[in-house]
Amino acid sequence: MCNVNKLSDKNTLNKFNQKVVSATQHLQAYVKHRLYIAESTKIIPKNMYKSHDIIDEGIAKFYERGYNIDADRAIIKIELFKIVDTDLDILFKKEAFHQNTMSTQTILEDELEGLKEVFTADEGFEFIMNEELSDISYHQDHEEKRVFVYDDNNTSIQNAFEISDISTKRNKHLLGKYYTWLPLRVSDIVDLFVFGKLSFEEIARVKNIESKRVERVLELAIEDFKQHLI
Repeated sequence: MCNVNKLSDKNTLNKFNQKVVSATQHLQAYVKHRLYIAESTKIIPKNMYKSHDIIDEGIAKFYERGYNIDADRAIIKIELFKIVDTDLDILFKKEAFHQNTMSTQTILEDELEGLKEVFTADEGFEFIMNEELSDISYHQDHEEKRVFVYDDNNTSIQNAFEISDISTKRNKHLLGKYYTWLPLRVSDIVDLFVFGKLSFEEIARVKNIESKRVERVLELAIEDFKQHLI
């Protein structure tokens, strides 16, 4: 994958390393928010995992797997997001028992019930959209669902969702409930768009799905949340 002469050239390698670092610009915000959601919904214990540790491990895997030293920043960014996204999936599967010490299957069934079977799940903790997807509304009166207060101060979601103001207590509460009800696979796509700053096409490459599907999921997710702000 790499020209030996180029690999031994210090200047070329330094330039490649700089591209790797620059490709992590939005990866930090993405991982931080994924961990925040997982902590808030009690999938993982609070303060057990740090975003920089997960990113550092992802970068190490990127180098260990071999790389094209001529790759541009866009390609490197997608590869890093793929690695980290997979690592987070594995982590959340492993730690899922923390949700009331319930089995993974019970957790999934409970989430899916609140989504009116719009999403299905297979035995591998995979969330799959139904063919006839037309709504991702979530129930707001389910007594067993936890609600956390969203406390992120940046304007990423506000801008991405084209919302004029989410600073009020009510809107932060709704945003927390919104994330509580979304299946992990769906909120992951939302976060790749909002915090990872990835395009539909880039998200599709990270998740290995069609870009039209990504666009549809985001469209429904944003519209659903905005309806609850009315």
